[in-house]
Amino acid sequence: MAVANWPPGATADVAAPRILPDEQGRALCPSVVRFVSGGGTVVGYEAKDGAAAFPRETVSSAKRLMGRRGAEAVGDKGFLPYEVVDASGEDSGGGAGSGGSAGGSARIKLPDGRLISPQEVAAHVLARLKAQATRVLGVPVTRAVVTVPAYFDDAQRQATRDAGRLAGLDVVRIVAEPTAAALAYGLGLGAGLGAKEAARHVVVYDFGGGTFDVSILRLTDGASVGKPGDADFFEVLATAGDTHLGGDDVDRVMAEALAESVRMADPGREHDPGLRRVLAEAAEGTKIRLSEHESAEAVVNDPASGAVLARRVFSRGEFEGMIALLVARTIECCKRALRDAKRALGTEKIAAVVLVGGSTRIPLVRRAVKEFFGLEPYTALDPDKVIALGAAVQGSIVAGTSSAALLLDVIPLSLGIETAGGAFAKVIMRNATIPAAASEMFSTQVDNQTAIKLHVLQGEREMAADCRSLGLFHLRGLPAMPAGIPQVEVTFNVDASGILAVSAMERRSGKRAAIQVVATHGLSPAEIERIERESFANAREDMQQHRLVDLVANSTLDLNWIERQFEKFAGRLETTERADLAEAIGTLKSMTAQAAKDWRSVNGDAFHAAKERLDRASMRLHEISIADSLRA
Repeated sequence: MAVANWPPGATADVAAPRILPDEQGRALCPSVVRFVSGGGTVVGYEAKDGAAAFPRETVSSAKRLMGRRGAEAVGDKGFLPYEVVDASGEDSGGGAGSGGSAGGSARIKLPDGRLISPQEVAAHVLARLKAQATRVLGVPVTRAVVTVPAYFDDAQRQATRDAGRLAGLDVVRIVAEPTAAALAYGLGLGAGLGAKEAARHVVVYDFGGGTFDVSILRLTDGASVGKPGDADFFEVLATAGDTHLGGDDVDRVMAEALAESVRMADPGREHDPGLRRVLAEAAEGTKIRLSEHESAEAVVNDPASGAVLARRVFSRGEFEGMIALLVARTIECCKRALRDAKRALGTEKIAAVVLVGGSTRIPLVRRAVKEFFGLEPYTALDPDKVIALGAAVQGSIVAGTSSAALLLDVIPLSLGIETAGGAFAKVIMRNATIPAAASEMFSTQVDNQTAIKLHVLQGEREMAADCRSLGLFHLRGLPAMPAGIPQVEVTFNVDASGILAVSAMERRSGKRAAIQVVATHGLSPAEIERIERESFANAREDMQQHRLVDLVANSTLDLNWIERQFEKFAGRLETTERADLAEAIGTLKSMTAQAAKDWRSVNGDAFHAAKERLDRASMRLHEISIADSLRA
């Protein structure tokens, strides 16, 4: 994740979006959150770096659980070091289809028994980005454009909006990631793609960490059609993808190979949660090195002792053979998107293929894309940052500071309702341009029926049981009439963020009912309000705990270094310096251990003072250490 902005008052002609760095100058924030026992969180790089030590408390890849039932997480359970259950707290090991089957929403179960929703995980990451943007810009940030995979369904988009609300953000627009990437590249202006044409068709191939999307866009330059100054049009013709196909799956294949090496050396150890984290980190690092080198060695260390459990050298060719099926699945999605766009494309050719997402750095991926489309992929911008930059462009458009482009996105999956016999009646078809609205007439199936249950679904199958349930509502108070006589008009309305609202009206009686669709397996409004109330009520305590958690982390690092150097150079210190430093180490070590055990029992100001005292007492030790390293 990254946070970007478009400078206030700037336009595309004079400025460009920029990434806002964190305090260490880093552009990205890993979507990783550690939930500290008793409350509080650690977010981003700090959480990722400590994942092996806190495997069950650290949550990553939560994006895959957004808007999902616990039963739908079955495929991921064996690879996640933390526990996933449904909202009732029951283990998610049972199977359930994708349709309107029962089952609670997915939750992460922490070792202390707390159940955390994926929305809450995302909210902590968004809150960190919000704070980062506020710090850099110097003004409070309260509104956001958030990007999601193009193939996120309505439940997942609703969950994303809930996460933004929990982070204190007004999510003014939700944009599909491939579309945001196209905005960032400024493709409508022909940047880097040759001469302008009235319209060109571009593929955005987005292979990220947890998901894969591909979109076919028609890009029209206002000036090229005789309307200088008009906005450029970014029209999505078709989209396809897989919300369970990404860099995480590539890492998983590599991690499984490493786990086999561990099994040979130490049978049974590969099931240890801490070791799973170590395997995932080793797999990711090896994958990255193989994108630059023909071979790479993976080393798996014991998370407890640091001893080497296994070593294995992978060649690039071996790695490519391991992931060939995953890459082939992305190409199948590309074929599906091209088929869906064929009516709009006609005989026109694709002008460019844009690569987005860190997984597109893999040489096999680039070769497969080039071979399928017959074009050299376009990689002018950092694939990890391009989506955030595109979100900033869209933010400037929504805010009215730029009118350089008009974005026309599409609905990824058809929307409709369940009818008699469990059939699925589609009201808005997939790849319809949003915002969109459509109405259909329905009637009753039973004489004297005075209420109708409307089951809203999303999917492409013909039967409701094979589609995804989005919500239920009732139209009540109908006059008793023979079956087939009532005229019920059902209207679907999808806003610019892809969020669905459904209404129904019986024409003869004028009775109405409506629903802002909230997934039956997502967060309820009451849950969101509860979480918000708790965040306000516990704000002061949460801030205190956050401070102490940071002090524990920083003090632990300092103590490790100072104790090593003290053991090495104690003899070169004066007697009073040595005694003062030993006392300072002992005091901070004791306070750190106590705070890690029970943060409420430690005074934050006293803790901070103890750390500062150690910093002062160790200055001479630092000088000796630096002098020694210079002589070496």
